[in-house]
Parts: sequence; structure tokens; C-alpha cells
Amino acid sequence: MEQNKTIFDYLAQVLTIFGFSMLILNLFCIIFGDSAQGLSSMFALGSRGVPAEIAFQYLVISALIVGIRFLFFSDRLIKNMTIPLRTVCMLGCVLLITAVFIIHFQWFPADLWIAWAMFFVCFLLSFVCSYPVMLLKEKAENRKLNEALDRLKEKEASTDE
Repeated sequence: MEQNKTIFDYLAQVLTIFGFSMLILNLFCIIFGDSAQGLSSMFALGSRGVPAEIAFQYLVISALIVGIRFLFFSDRLIKNMTIPLRTVCMLGCVLLITAVFIIHFQWFPADLWIAWAMFFVCFLLSFVCSYPVMLLKEKAENRKLNEALDRLKEKEASTDE
């Protein structure tokens, strides 16, 4: 059962993705920033952090990811697609949009294969780490909804007697 979401729920998701992305990117800046400073716009400040324009680009891409997630995981828009297929389609769209941002905003040189390899490794690690957390959250929400449904059934059964 899907609960009605408000704009604040979506904003919270955007800010969660954005915050996690900035945390990881700032850690990368500390570790690789000085050596990648001339190579990537993301590391233009070296180990001192993330440039403001990159932070705003990450905020936009975070909002797009939440929109894509809504598109693929809302039964209002897609009704007959399995969860694994929805996940694959969503990941494909996220990868495509991220690749467009990488190329358009020159986050790293598009012709540098090692940068793409590192991007895909980071993307895969993020997915592998976040997917179990998402499943646990989903299970917890379903358990709460089932408990509430059971209480409602018990209440209706007791009023029928």
C-alpha cells in the first residue's frame, strides 16, 4: 500500500541524495583533489572541497534522480512492470543522465577511460551499499502497514460481534 507523499517527502529524498553525494565527493576531494585538480572541474579546488557550481549541479541531478525514482516506482505511472525491471530501468536512466552531466559540465574528461571506470565502480558500490538499506526500509514500512491492517481487522471484528 502506497501512502500519499507530500512535496516535503520528495524534498527530503533530494536532500538525502545530495548530502550523501556531497559527503562522498568531499572525501574524494580530500583524497584525490590535489592530483586531479587540473584534470576535472569537480576537483578545481583541489583538496579544499567542491566548487559551488558543481554542488548546484549535484543538487539538480539529485532532484532528477528522485523524479526518475518516482516515475519508475509509483504505481500511478507504471502498473505492470516488475520491481527488478523497474530497478534496471531506473538505474539505466540515472546512468544516462549522469553521463550527460559528466560530458556537458566536464566533470572529468570524456575520453579518459580510467575516469569512466572509476565512475562506474563508484556507481556500482553506491548501488550495492544502498540497495540493501532500501530493502530493509521497505520491509519495515510493509511490516508497519500490515500491523496497522491487522489492528484494523481486529477492531472491525470486535465491533461486528
